[in-house]
Amino acid sequence: MSAPLEFALDTFGDVTVGDTGSTVPYAQVIRNVVEQAVLADRLGVDAFGIGEHHREDFAVTAPEIVLAAIASRTERIRLGTAVTVLSSDDPVRVFERFATLDAVSHGRAEIILGRGSFTESFPLFGYDLAQYSELFEEKLDLLAQLLGEGPVTWQGNLRAGLKDQHVYPKTESGRIRTWIGVGGSPESVVRAAAYQMPLMLAIIGGRPERFAPYVDLYHRALVQVEADRLPVGVHSPGHLADTDALAREQLWPHYRKMIDRIGRERGWPPTNRARFEAEADEGSLYVGSPETVAQKIAATVRTLGVNRFELKYSAGTLPHDHLMTSIGLYGEQVVPRVRELLAA
Repeated sequence: MSAPLEFALDTFGDVTVGDTGSTVPYAQVIRNVVEQAVLADRLGVDAFGIGEHHREDFAVTAPEIVLAAIASRTERIRLGTAVTVLSSDDPVRVFERFATLDAVSHGRAEIILGRGSFTESFPLFGYDLAQYSELFEEKLDLLAQLLGEGPVTWQGNLRAGLKDQHVYPKTESGRIRTWIGVGGSPESVVRAAAYQMPLMLAIIGGRPERFAPYVDLYHRALVQVEADRLPVGVHSPGHLADTDALAREQLWPHYRKMIDRIGRERGWPPTNRARFEAEADEGSLYVGSPETVAQKIAATVRTLGVNRFELKYSAGTLPHDHLMTSIGLYGEQVVPRVRELLAA
């Protein structure tokens, strides 16, 4: 039986601007993220994720601490990351932090593991980018064993081994739900299946249907390892307002600034309004009125057969009040409308 459809929101804790156009201090951005999650919980959104970054345009470097603060003010919403950059972290500490979050949230913690699309954490914590793939593969192997919550005996090349080692605290359920985030690598899809972890597809550009072969590959790989069917999720950016025109006008200047900043670092050409409109019309940018966004989400869910849709509702310097409005429309109108469309 397929898992029920879940609706999630996530943010990277982007540093926003205030009413006067000036940059909001990091501390206030973090407090705002807590308020955004509290609103999502009140509206019945299923899950809330926070990304990990270590650069000036994002405020959150320690998602688990922010999630613990959110746990103290919410009741039901699942709390996770988007993503935990496992390659530049220690699997034992990752388990310990999330097991602690799981305790204070009464079992609501989950992890999305990834290599990260930014690499600033590697030099910051003393890791060699030349070992980018090897670090992730080895640390994932260790964390997968730790998630079983029994004694672990493990040996790798890049970290000290463990022998009959218990790690604490143990969770009440015996397992932290852990996804693997994938940006488009078939090898990563197969790896998620091999470790029997749910798959989260980061679809941040282009038509969503181009990821259908990855979903199929994942399910076929699960059959090969004789595993039960597991959830597949989609993470994509977007923004909601009362009308399509208003949503696009609100998002565009902040989206452009964010994309061009990243583009300068990576050698991309500057974006333009035509590209933005094309992505909103046909690609993986879910921007518009509640009806427009609901229709687009429903189409993606149908096409890919996914079990979770996760909207990255923050976008560069887009102000907090716009984010709160977007969350409100998502929870109050988009989620029930998508369920209606899919039921029909």
